[in-house]
Amino acid sequence: MTIYTLTPGKVPLLVSMPHIGTHIPAELRAHYVPRALEVEDTDWHLARLYNFLDTLGASVLLPTTSRYVIDLNRPPDDAPMYPGASNTELCPTRFFTGEPLYQSGQEPDAAERARRRDVVWQPYHSALAGELARLKGLHGYALLWDAHSIRSEIPWLFEGRLPDLNIGTASGASASDAITAAVVQACSAQTQFSSAVNGRFKGGYITRHYGQPANDIHAIQLEMCQSLYMQEVAPFAYDEARALWIQPLLKKMVASALEHCVRRYEK
Repeated sequence: MTIYTLTPGKVPLLVSMPHIGTHIPAELRAHYVPRALEVEDTDWHLARLYNFLDTLGASVLLPTTSRYVIDLNRPPDDAPMYPGASNTELCPTRFFTGEPLYQSGQEPDAAERARRRDVVWQPYHSALAGELARLKGLHGYALLWDAHSIRSEIPWLFEGRLPDLNIGTASGASASDAITAAVVQACSAQTQFSSAVNGRFKGGYITRHYGQPANDIHAIQLEMCQSLYMQEVAPFAYDEARALWIQPLLKKMVASALEHCVRRYEK
């Protein structure tokens, strides 16, 4: 099965959506509790929401495998992203609500986790790294936008309700302050949607690992509330009317980051 699709673009922008995959291989499905097969913690419909990327000329990397098999935004050594808080693992064993994903005694052992890392995680990251290298080779720099969405309220992971738009730059380590400011300014120009920078979500492994401003590669994660564009409960339907409200701002945020990069490097 195809692990990912990569659509190369013409501008120095790569958009990664590591949690949109929904596929659980047939040979693994019996190990999960029945509820898990509904893959409720997917970053639903993001490719549809970001349907403007081709007009920007961006490269787009999309996986097919569910995060319930392996989380493409976790480090290969499975170190916690947020020490002291509830975390999901490289090969998650719990729903976002805290209940077990697997039938009792069916959780993946070390050998199975290593197999999934080799078969799914590594090819995705090889493609991601390769495309960033291609873009930097062409333009002298690259911008990585890591796109995510999540239910607005998940007590096991965070208290209360999330801001609508959560911008993460590993507390400033993964992107220049000026590029982050350009994204924040795009948000600040409106009052309909709330936002935060490096709050509960500071960026996962992809943002933290690939964002290297000193090496002219900048990475920004956007974790947005699913309530902005879809139903947050089953059947997780796309809401066209809501999506049309948020899409112009979303496009402006991505375009603002890209435009600042162009001005910064192509004077």
